[in-house]
Amino acid sequence: MQRLLGLVRRCAEDYNMIQDGDRIGVGVSGGKDSLVLLVLLAQLRKFNHKRFDVEAVCVDLGFGMDFSGIEKLCRDLDVPFTLVSTQIAPVIFDYRKEKNPCSMCAKMRRGALNQALLDRGLNKLALGHHYDDAVETFFMSLIYEGRISCFQPVTDLDRTGIIQIRPMLYLHEQTIENFARNQNLPIVRNRCPVDKRTKREEIKKLVYELGGKYPDLKERVFGAMQRLPLPEWGPQGRYKRPKDEENT
Repeated sequence: MQRLLGLVRRCAEDYNMIQDGDRIGVGVSGGKDSLVLLVLLAQLRKFNHKRFDVEAVCVDLGFGMDFSGIEKLCRDLDVPFTLVSTQIAPVIFDYRKEKNPCSMCAKMRRGALNQALLDRGLNKLALGHHYDDAVETFFMSLIYEGRISCFQPVTDLDRTGIIQIRPMLYLHEQTIENFARNQNLPIVRNRCPVDKRTKREEIKKLVYELGGKYPDLKERVFGAMQRLPLPEWGPQGRYKRPKDEENT
């Protein structure tokens, strides 16, 4: 717990993600990443030198998933829980019968999530993207779009006034998975029919295969994004690239 909290705090400081008085909504999908983020931010607020509030906001896409375990976790963490019920899944898969549903689903989910934050008076949205997500997104942009790009650690959504932050960028996916398992977090199985069949999954496999031949691949790509840097990727603090913790 302390090691992960230290990395989250360092990431937040390097990119100036959290200010005094922030009201942060954690976008909780039910997966391991968002649940670990929720636990870490709930703990960090207790002793961080900047005072901030944390709430969990979950968008129910309409797949019939059970979020009662997450609601109980929020009570244990003393974190307010908001469940937003939608019919996004039926609209996309049953009514529109989208052949490439991920883009529209992401857009509709973001809209519902942002509206929920505005309704709750929250000014920041914390997302569970991690170290491996950043590297994979870089490769996705390069291979599928011909662009050198990636999501930003901090993104100001001008239309809504909400600021997106990604405090787990210094955590490896395997570290997050180990923590979720050790903490017995109530992960909700994704019922989306295209889960694990996306372009991101293809890139994940590609990066894994390349990593077998070039062990420092992810570290070099992540460091390059900061040294170049990509827009908003230049850390403001004394960032030191985290060692690969995949075997921890």
